[in-house]
Amino acid sequence: MKTILVTGSNGLLGQKLIHLLASQKEFCFVATARGQNRVLLDKPFKFASMDITNPEQIQEVFSHFKPEILIHTAAMTQVDDCEKDQENCLLQNVKAVQYLVQAAEKYNTFFIYLSTDFIFDGTAGPYDEEAKPNPISFYGNSKWEAEKIVQASNLSWAIARTVLVYGVAQNMSRSNIILWVKKSLEEGKKIKVVDDQWRTPTLAEDLAKGCFLIAQKQATGIFNISGKDFLTPYQIALATADFFGLDKTLIERTDSTTFTQPARRPPRTGFIIEKARKILGYEPHSFQEGLALVAEQLAKQQAKF
Repeated sequence: MKTILVTGSNGLLGQKLIHLLASQKEFCFVATARGQNRVLLDKPFKFASMDITNPEQIQEVFSHFKPEILIHTAAMTQVDDCEKDQENCLLQNVKAVQYLVQAAEKYNTFFIYLSTDFIFDGTAGPYDEEAKPNPISFYGNSKWEAEKIVQASNLSWAIARTVLVYGVAQNMSRSNIILWVKKSLEEGKKIKVVDDQWRTPTLAEDLAKGCFLIAQKQATGIFNISGKDFLTPYQIALATADFFGLDKTLIERTDSTTFTQPARRPPRTGFIIEKARKILGYEPHSFQEGLALVAEQLAKQQAKF
């Protein structure tokens, strides 16, 4: 039985991957994250504390578990933080990938790397896998540099690119657009949401399934793994308000020129997912179905308290 090692297991995607892997019998898996495990499962599973910026720690973990497959989800993803702290961004998003590639090459580990729509400038979205990257932020550039490291390695590799991931997880320190809109409106806060940026928002469960399908088929190359609905954040906010029966009048439609942010955002990204559909059998939920799943999970969480 092959072993899958997951980095960033405490994050939103990492948690969804661990739950998915725990429900199948095809693979063994090892969850890794910086610090302690925060994933709650009904059954015991292997966890190793691993800081991806520490090459010695990476080598120790690889030496111990000898994974056949790596799904690398850990990264510094806060776009403005990356712009403001470029040294840390380089360490977590580029140097760490070099360290992981070196360890993976030693054990001939199939390397699945998580990337982003922010490697594009957003002038011609939605994009397919053949589109030429041209990042306009330090975050986007760091992810593109890491992609090139993976592609230049001696490994079998796959790159899963995704867009605006949303969902519910345990003990999460960060929010996402759906939870932010819901919480703000429930608290009666007025929010400004842009209507001049386009994305294909991705349910975290769908992204986890896409990564699993790549691992299962050992499919190499680049795959767009995102949602299928092409929406602006404003449309996302309205749909969220409608679904949860919240006050839409609190949502103010605006454009990106009204925000002063350290990092530029690509105006029009989103992905064409036909390749993933054809090769992997990937089929994401609609955005409405994603909202329903989020609502169900939030209700379960609340029922526990």
